[in-house]
Amino acid sequence: MKFTYKIDEKTELKMLDLQESEQLFYLTIGSKETLREWLPFIDFTQKVTDTQNFIQSTMKQYSENNGFQAGIWYEGKMAGVIGFHKIDWNNKSTSIGYWLSNDYVGLGLMTKSVKAFIDYAIKDINLNRVEIRAAIGNKKSRAIPERLGFTEEGCVREAEWLYDHYVDHVVYGMLAKDWLNKNKIKRV
Repeated sequence: MKFTYKIDEKTELKMLDLQESEQLFYLTIGSKETLREWLPFIDFTQKVTDTQNFIQSTMKQYSENNGFQAGIWYEGKMAGVIGFHKIDWNNKSTSIGYWLSNDYVGLGLMTKSVKAFIDYAIKDINLNRVEIRAAIGNKKSRAIPERLGFTEEGCVREAEWLYDHYVDHVVYGMLAKDWLNKNKIKRV
């Protein structure tokens, strides 16, 4: 069964599918200059087949029970991507990555999408920890975990190579007990 999650009347998350390769490719290319500042894969996304290969790798990820990637859909159009990097089932933890097209920034879509992914991770698949890492200078990505009440746990120096330089990452963590208590919800 493929993952779908209706957030509200205008917004839903759907697992990426090969049928959406072209749409995702053009969405990525349309925001290339902005996304390139923080995402190392942008220069390697040059053809629709590159996006097809990415989606196929996410389908493999899902088939191996190691997380998945979902399109963020707003008013019937893809607006961005959110996903679990991998799931550590032994330690019941995961990390989340995300990006949004320039055309959809400022609508609250990413905050709602990340919240939905945390709910799913903690309530539905019983994980204990969700982590988000963002480059120190990436204020928009850092605002999401800060807005959602994550704990800033520290800095990993030179954590990622971005084209011609290293960037430090701020690590944010959310524990199940804190998320459940904060949102006054129970596990399924």
